[in-house]
Amino acid sequence: MNDRSNLDFAIDGAQIFKGALMPCKAELEAALVGLPLGEAGTRIRNLGELYPLLASDGCIGAVAASVLGKQSKPVRAILFNKSSETNWSLAWHQDRTICVKEKRQVHGFGPWTVKGGMHHVAPPFDLLERMVTLRAHLDDVPASNAPLLIASGSHTRGLIPVGEVNATAKDCVTRTCLAEAGDIWLYSTPILHASDAAEKPSSRRVLQVDFAAEPLPGGLEWLGV
Repeated sequence: MNDRSNLDFAIDGAQIFKGALMPCKAELEAALVGLPLGEAGTRIRNLGELYPLLASDGCIGAVAASVLGKQSKPVRAILFNKSSETNWSLAWHQDRTICVKEKRQVHGFGPWTVKGGMHHVAPPFDLLERMVTLRAHLDDVPASNAPLLIASGSHTRGLIPVGEVNATAKDCVTRTCLAEAGDIWLYSTPILHASDAAEKPSSRRVLQVDFAAEPLPGGLEWLGV
C-alpha cells in the first residue's frame, strides 16, 4: 500500500504537499550552492538565505505552520544527498534528539552528544511529539532512488524501545514516500522511518528541516538554522 495521495498527517503521521516547493525551488537551490554534496548529510547553520523560505509565512515554512501554527520556526536543518558516491541504507528508527546552542543540565534532557560541532540532546519525548519534520525534494525520488519508508501510524506509539522498533514497524503498514522534484513531505517527528540504498543511484538532494513552536525550558535554546 504505497499510494501517497491518501496519506493523512494526523492518522498516518505523514502527508505530501505536491509541488509546494516549486514557487521557491530556484531560490532554495541558489541558497544551497557551495554546500558540500559529497557527504551523506550536511548540517546547516547560519545560512541567512534560508530564513525567509523557512519562516512560518515562507514557501517552505508555511507547510510546517499548517500543523504547528504561526509560532512555528525551524530548529535544525540537514541537506542529504544520495548519489553513486554516497549511497547508504537506514534501518528503522525514531529521531530522538534536538539541537541546542549550548549544553545545560535540565531535568528530563539527556543523554548529550556532539554532531558536526553542534550540541544534541534527547528531550522528553512529548516535546518531539509536538514537532514536525519536513523534507523538501530538489530531485525526483522514484522507487529506485531510495525513497523514505514510514511505518504508518507509528507516531502515536510513543517512545518505542530500541529492541521493539522492528517489530513495531512490522505491525504497521509500510508506506513508500515517492516524490517528484518540487514536492514537500511533512512528517510527525517521532514517526518510525527507514530507507534502502538506491538501486540506481543518482542525485537525490533533500533538505530536511525540523520545526517546533515552543521555547525550551531551563535556559536551553534551540540552535536554529
